[in-house]
Amino acid sequence: MALLHLRNIHLENGDNRLFDGIDLQIEAGERLCLVGRNGTGKSTLMKLLCREVQADDGEIIHSPDLKIARLQQDVPHGNRESVFEIVAAGFGEQATEEAWQTQWQIEAILSRLQLKGEQAFDDLSGGWKRRALLARALVANPDILLLDEPTNHLDIPAIEWLENFLLSYKATLLFVSHDRAFVRKLATRIIELDRGRLTSWTGNFDKYQENKQAALEAESQQAALFDKRLAEEEVWIRQGIKARRTRNEGRVRRLEAMREEFRQRRNLQGKVQAQIGQAEASGKLVLEASKLSYGFDGQPLINNFSTTILRGDKIGIIGPNGVGKTTLIKLLLGELTPQAGTIKQGTNLQIVYFDQHRAQFDNEKNLRENLAPGSDFVEINGQRKHVISYLQDFLFTPLQIQKPVKVLSGGERNRLLLARLFAQASNLLVLDEPTNDLDAETLELLEELLIDYAGSLILISHDRSFLNSVVTRSIVFENASICEYAGGYDDWLIQRPAPVTDKLNEPAAKPTTTALKEEAKPSTKLKKLSYKEQRELEQLPGLIEQLETQLAELQRWMATPAFYQQDAATITAKQQELEQLTAELEQAFARWETLENP
Repeated sequence: MALLHLRNIHLENGDNRLFDGIDLQIEAGERLCLVGRNGTGKSTLMKLLCREVQADDGEIIHSPDLKIARLQQDVPHGNRESVFEIVAAGFGEQATEEAWQTQWQIEAILSRLQLKGEQAFDDLSGGWKRRALLARALVANPDILLLDEPTNHLDIPAIEWLENFLLSYKATLLFVSHDRAFVRKLATRIIELDRGRLTSWTGNFDKYQENKQAALEAESQQAALFDKRLAEEEVWIRQGIKARRTRNEGRVRRLEAMREEFRQRRNLQGKVQAQIGQAEASGKLVLEASKLSYGFDGQPLINNFSTTILRGDKIGIIGPNGVGKTTLIKLLLGELTPQAGTIKQGTNLQIVYFDQHRAQFDNEKNLRENLAPGSDFVEINGQRKHVISYLQDFLFTPLQIQKPVKVLSGGERNRLLLARLFAQASNLLVLDEPTNDLDAETLELLEELLIDYAGSLILISHDRSFLNSVVTRSIVFENASICEYAGGYDDWLIQRPAPVTDKLNEPAAKPTTTALKEEAKPSTKLKKLSYKEQRELEQLPGLIEQLETQLAELQRWMATPAFYQQDAATITAKQQELEQLTAELEQAFARWETLENP
């Protein structure tokens, strides 16, 4: 039996029909990825499932005790509560009614996600704040977990941690994400919200893209045939007296029905039509840094770093949050003065900088006023274009253009930021996290524009697919130094030295198997153990390695779409096996720690 069933749901938001009779059935153990253009209602659908908004019509069917939790898209700021208090809020009123049990559950989830309950939430980095919010969503053991853009503002190690955590998570997932690598790894089914309708696509993300393209082509052909028939009928009706004869009344009624069908038809939203404003070419040398050093409060971020960027280079900067990626950009652009070393900028540079903390729009002003205050026109590559026409190229309707910016969704807001960026001529484009909240179509367009961009590019991004597609060279913060590699993210994975593997990833909660083997060697402490305990301690690393291998193999199998095509009993048995292996592994680690420190 399905966990939850949406049936014939209708919902309008002002003049926008968000849901036009949608249906959805969610089965236990699925990991559903919800995709769709910005502004189509993906976040609203999640709020509907949580009963935060009400449908105009239709019904939501599920058992009375079904628990649903949602990880919100935006991370709150200015909250001085402790992490413990933030997580406890996930229980609602239950936290006070069952104080002892809820405290135990809070402490367990804090330990599992490696969070410190006493730490102030607002002192955490963006990635750790999102982890605390995930703990709040998980603490009450929901049956369905809703994740709205969970990878936004996370660095690559945090994204990979989240992927692995969710692969081993036993509940059902429904998530929205435009991170294609994340979707490919997690999703067992794709559901798409398009023009008020919800469709389901079995298989992985790449299969969905292939089948979706075929469906769009078929839809286009059917629409063309319908329009041809309608045009023929319109010619016929204009013949006058013949059409009004009694024997032709049925044909007249059919024509009226076709006219109504045409009026009700919701055509596919077009693609963004954009180009990047290009300035005259810069000199061959764009930027040159020599023995660059910079730090804060005695802590070095950049130490003795040198690089040369030439015209046409497309550079990706990779590394965890807080290591100094944005600082490096500001040093190269002259916004910060290096504490040691020199920076030389080339000739005829025209720089456009897309800051990750972007100057905010005036939320009360409309899109037109925010894009080109005091002017009716923008000029791109020598072509003068009216502001309204230009914004329509970015898929904003005339009605939206006159509305205040505050009503835009996150993705629509980012699209407006790109419109403002592209309107400026440049030959050096510097982008700091430009992909957050963009829908798949706009993200792919941005890729194409940057690949074809004639100038030079410096890009900070945690989107692995985006980096692979766009950059020709990577500057990577790793192992307390900065190294350079040819190609994108996957190229770096191939080229990097083996010891770096664990350095860039977020610290694990438990020691590695290799470390266990080394630390399990006899020492003075072992003399306090009995012979049986010494033998147990020596065998524990092998047991842990075996459990980790079994767990990894099971997680890989459960990550495939084929796993959820089995019968429910088999799926349940494998989920129970996963829980058992996880518990055994935790017990083995706990026992190892006890014996190692008698």
